[in-house]
Amino acid sequence: MTLCPVALAIGCKKCPIVRMCPVKGLIGDYKPEKGARSTPRQGKGRRGHR
Repeated sequence: MTLCPVALAIGCKKCPIVRMCPVKGLIGDYKPEKGARSTPRQGKGRRGHR
């Protein structure tokens, strides 16, 4: 159920703060695109690996 007034008016994808919104999937209509990651990936550096 969409509760965000911006998502109701124009949708999450057109919202100016969609990248920073912490609740876009809870109160908005945001759905991640297929193949897109919803969380940032962690690098596989050499630190701590021997």
